[in-house]
Amino acid sequence: MSLAKPIVLYRYRLSGHCHRVELLLRMLGLPHEIREIDLPSGEQRQPAFLALNPFGQVPVIDDSGTVVSDSNAILVYLALRYDDGSWLPRDPVGAARVQRWLSLAAGPLAFGAARARAVRVFRRATDPAEAIATAQALFTRMDELLEGEGFLAGATPTIADLAMYAYTAHAPEGDISLEPYPRLRAWLARVQALPGFIAMPASRLG
Repeated sequence: MSLAKPIVLYRYRLSGHCHRVELLLRMLGLPHEIREIDLPSGEQRQPAFLALNPFGQVPVIDDSGTVVSDSNAILVYLALRYDDGSWLPRDPVGAARVQRWLSLAAGPLAFGAARARAVRVFRRATDPAEAIATAQALFTRMDELLEGEGFLAGATPTIADLAMYAYTAHAPEGDISLEPYPRLRAWLARVQALPGFIAMPASRLG
């Protein structure tokens, strides 16, 4: 697709929230450039970044002056602006199925696998037991729901799959085994086989 200029993605390389946005940019074939934000040094709290996102969080995109923050909001924006309805269905039922997974990505996935991973990767002084239990409950249900389904919201990939992928794939970095979930692991492999896929860098634990 021809753009006036590349979309700028402000990201942190070990963030699954950022990775889901980078995946969609690549899978839509959208020219983009990466600007790394140094979260450990607090760059996200500096005035220049806060002017982009007052909440001080990555990811953020700048699409020729249209600035969008929040990973799931960015997925919706990109799919509505640059896709024909395959990544985000336009029919009410299809859109609702995708939205359910976006809510799960912002809820049990974020407070489960993502939090457990953050405790270990970033050495946070927090007991990860509750987060691990939350992740295991979510993965059990996902494994059940994937029976007979190619992707989370149906037979074809949508932004639901991209929203759920990274923190699920990197759950072992939070001491959460994926071995009990064969259908979940098969789904991860299907996402990894999609054109344009790029892996999120593994942490020191990965």
